[in-house]
Amino acid sequence: MLIKKTLALLLSLASAVAMAAVDVNTASEADLDSVKGIGPGTSGKMLEQRKAGKFKDWPDLIARVPGIGDKRAAKLSAEGLTVNGAKYPSAAAETPAPKAKAPAATKP
Repeated sequence: MLIKKTLALLLSLASAVAMAAVDVNTASEADLDSVKGIGPGTSGKMLEQRKAGKFKDWPDLIARVPGIGDKRAAKLSAEGLTVNGAKYPSAAAETPAPKAKAPAATKP
C-alpha cells in the first residue's frame, strides 16, 4: 500500500514539473498568461507574431516581440517559458566576467 502511495505521489510530482514548461509556439493565451511575468498584453503580442510563423529560437522571439529583451527573456525562461522546448541560454548572459582589481599603489 505504501509503495502505491509513493508511486502516485511521484507521478503527480512528475506531471506538475512537466506541465510547468510552457512553449511559446504551442501555448494558448491562458497558458502564456500563466507564466509569471506575462500578462494579456505580452501574450497578445506573442500570439499575433506567431500568426506570421512559429518562433525559430529565443533570438527570433526577442526580435519579433516588442518589450522582450535578453533580461526579460531570461526571467520568463526561469518561470517556465520555452521556445521549441529550449530554455533561454542565460547562464553566460547573466554572469558578467569579474572585473580585475587594480594593483595596490605602493608609497616610496
